[in-house]
Amino acid sequence: MGGVIGLDVGGANTKAVWRNGGERRAVSRPFEVWRDREALAAVLREVVAAVSPEPVEAVALTTTAELSDAFRTKREGVGFVLDAAEAALDGPPLLAFTTAGEVVAFAEARARAPEVAAANWVASALAVAAMYPDAVMIDVGSTTADVVPITAGRVVAAGRTDLDRLLAGELVYTGVLRTNLAAVAPRVPVRGGSCPVASELFAISADVHLILGHLAPGAYTCATPDGRPTSVEFARERVARLVCADSEQMAVEEVDAIAAFLHAEQVRQIEAAVRRVSGRFEVAPPVVPLGAGAFLAREAADLLGQVVVELPWSAAEREAAPAAALAELLAGRLRLRC
Repeated sequence: MGGVIGLDVGGANTKAVWRNGGERRAVSRPFEVWRDREALAAVLREVVAAVSPEPVEAVALTTTAELSDAFRTKREGVGFVLDAAEAALDGPPLLAFTTAGEVVAFAEARARAPEVAAANWVASALAVAAMYPDAVMIDVGSTTADVVPITAGRVVAAGRTDLDRLLAGELVYTGVLRTNLAAVAPRVPVRGGSCPVASELFAISADVHLILGHLAPGAYTCATPDGRPTSVEFARERVARLVCADSEQMAVEEVDAIAAFLHAEQVRQIEAAVRRVSGRFEVAPPVVPLGAGAFLAREAADLLGQVVVELPWSAAEREAAPAAALAELLAGRLRLRC
């Protein structure tokens, strides 16, 4: 038996990182919990088996799946995720992470469900703070961007809940894959004018980044809005539909111009949040980019003239940062007990 596992159970993706000394391994599995929540236990079992076929000393879990409308309340969602983990992972001690930065037993986690909900960003920020005592962490995932200030080695976020973080500008609901393009900009440039967009789920941010070459088709891991393939051709058709057009009405260059504009708007949204958070510092701090959309974080930092520094993790670990951070935290705590 050896090593530990950090698990990040999201509403659309489940990620695991195994760590044993200097050895590390990361696995990510797309799974939209609202489509079939009863399958979550099987998904957790498969992800853990894929990342570590051997028994481990402990598993630490964080979750954002509780926000899914599969659950009426976050408390219900947290309880469901903990139950699924217990059903799936019979053997190693199971622990949950809180927004206070604590790793607690599941019994305590159930009693403190509001603190367990959406705590994943704290894990990543603690890992960043251990290496860069003054920084802004920007973790751009499939759905959201976390913009977290760190001062003197401490996570100094103004908000802890999703609601408070939205109000503070520390949580931006824009991501590299799943964002409805109608939520990115109300109007887009078309034929010398400014065209309103259709408020429908015709296209998502993954289509933009596929068209522009930021993502390979294999990185388009969520469902497409129309159920058609994850190819540039079909992505262009989806983006054209955003302005109630199609591939017969719009030239490739016109669609690509819309994609470029929407990409710039996403960067602008992240830039605005980074500017707001960085304004709390006397001197603009370096930016630490994480997540599948880390390139968006780097672009926002470049626009602001802020230095970009990287965590010395593999690309897979940086994309699964909360899980990697939890594995690191758990491994460190077990070493202290020895």
